Amino acid sequence: MGIPRLRAYSGPAILSYGFRPFFFLGALHAGLSVMLWLPMYAGELDAHSAFVPVDWHVHEMLFGYLPAIATGFLLTAIPNWTGRLPVQGPPLLALVILWIAGRAAVFFSANIGWEAAAVIDVAFLLAVTAAAAREIVVGRNWRNLKVLLPLAVLACANGAFHVEAHLQGTSDISRRLGIAAAIILISLIGGASFRASRATGSSAKTRAGFQHPSTVLTWHR
Repeated sequence: MGIPRLRAYSGPAILSYGFRPFFFLGALHAGLSVMLWLPMYAGELDAHSAFVPVDWHVHEMLFGYLPAIATGFLLTAIPNWTGRLPVQGPPLLALVILWIAGRAAVFFSANIGWEAAAVIDVAFLLAVTAAAAREIVVGRNWRNLKVLLPLAVLACANGAFHVEAHLQGTSDISRRLGIAAAIILISLIGGASFRASRATGSSAKTRAGFQHPSTVLTWHR
């Protein structure tokens, strides 16, 4: 397991580590989505979305909220796995903007067209997969390459969700594929975190002579 490092950074604190913007935005989005979906479902609010209200809610929980939280975790955990510098500053801001753009595109997909909304929406997961792949490969952390597969499948399921909703009027197979990919991704991240936690805890215990509580996430003020 690598030793996490930080480069000199003088920008906004929220862009200093991946978990900060994405945990915050993911939690905020989850709460707002529920508040919006209830009047949408009752027909009292027009979302200008190409999705029916139930599909919009499913999509935003599965392909909006969950990827935000997973991205925040991965961008924080990968430096611990590889010993490489974390993604922060402008590159992290670009990912945040891409995620926000996807949420807006889906909400207004009836206005901009479902094809444009799908491209903007799927671009976020593809960018996260590419960023994670680069860090893992350059860091030679080969055993954690497997987390890229469910990420890629989740991106494909997201694209399929848009296509299926447009052709069939609602989603079915794509949402099941997305749920399966999400379960596998969470399981793999959990396994990697457990191994890293044990390795770090054992190392600390050996050096200090007592068991040191440690997790894969290194929280920085």
